[in-house]
Amino acid sequence: MTDGRQEVSGLVAHLFRHQSGRLVALLTRAFGARHLSLAEDAVQEALVAALHTWPLRGVPDNPPAWLLQVSRRKALDVLRRGHTFTHRVESALIAELDRAATAPERDVDDALGLMFLTCHPDLSLENSLALTLKVVGGFSVDEIARLLLADPRAVAQRLVRTKHRLRDLGTDIEVPPTTERGERLTSVLEAIGLMFTSGYGPRDGTSLVREDVCFEAVRLARLLTQHPATSVPASHALCALLLFQAARLPSRLTQAGDLAVFERQDRSRWLWPLIHEGHHHLDAAASGTTMTHWHLQAGIAALHVTAQSADAIPWSRILPLYDDLLQLRPSGIVALNRAIAIGMSEGWQAGLQALTPLADDGRLQSYHLLHAARGHFLEAGGQTTAARAAFTEALSCATSAPERRFLQARLTALTQ
Repeated sequence: MTDGRQEVSGLVAHLFRHQSGRLVALLTRAFGARHLSLAEDAVQEALVAALHTWPLRGVPDNPPAWLLQVSRRKALDVLRRGHTFTHRVESALIAELDRAATAPERDVDDALGLMFLTCHPDLSLENSLALTLKVVGGFSVDEIARLLLADPRAVAQRLVRTKHRLRDLGTDIEVPPTTERGERLTSVLEAIGLMFTSGYGPRDGTSLVREDVCFEAVRLARLLTQHPATSVPASHALCALLLFQAARLPSRLTQAGDLAVFERQDRSRWLWPLIHEGHHHLDAAASGTTMTHWHLQAGIAALHVTAQSADAIPWSRILPLYDDLLQLRPSGIVALNRAIAIGMSEGWQAGLQALTPLADDGRLQSYHLLHAARGHFLEAGGQTTAARAAFTEALSCATSAPERRFLQARLTALTQ
């Protein structure tokens, strides 16, 4: 591939992540929610056309506008073949699209409206998550399957059925009224959180971090806090959490591309404006009376980033937050993080004791951090042989290349 094609490929990938949701929202609002699949397909085809056309004819001055025009044309071609509307209706739709594309204030309403559409109350939480990740986040079926711990074929079938269900419901792309908003907002928050998680620590591949995915999730979380209808404490708590985590992204890898664990991260590379913004949202999250798991996770993240050094992390204050989080949102991952907090607060023996029951959790057997945590505490206790076995087990699990190099380095150091 030539340098020009590589540049175009990188640009299209960036536009796919940051513009596809907006374009799908514009087309869906114009053509109606029943044509969600058509809007999604049209945008996908426009992106493919860009990959083939731009290396030959050059990148247009306004790539998003070009993509909108091409996707609009492709959608209209399909509708014309189906004799879906008259010329007068077609002209009105084109005019509406042109107005919407040049009205920045519509972006917030359209983006939020699309998320609330894919999180309709008649859909299950899992179906809403899958559809939101696909349509709004631009995730592939395989990526969604990894996030939801599901079979890709089952996810593909679920997406088709969910789109058909939405079409039958005849709902609109809009921020719903107050009576419906709470339940749907819960699904929206979960989808954005999952989106960030997928970029913050991919389970496989050559890259530890996918910053474009993380910052797209941050953008969507900010939109929730900016809209009067969704600027609620839970939205601010999620936004605070993502900002605290995103602030550390530049330091998660060394200059050589290796993993830098928290205690070895260069704090000068942290994005401190994001941390300050995160505290602003954390303050706003405290205005309500309801405690969500986003509040607790944001509080834990805040204690990490405000500590003067890794040695100064207040584990004794973090542990009670994990206790509350485990009660509010029980899961294997939360239990694992709580066990690590116990070990950091009360010593390696207490940490190992807390990890022991988790070894029987089938959901965590293939999770490298469970075995790595055991290896860390065993090493701290001088049990070198057992520590080597734990790190070897961690290496057998699916994880990213930088994490594998880090685990291999720990294992090599123990062997030597």
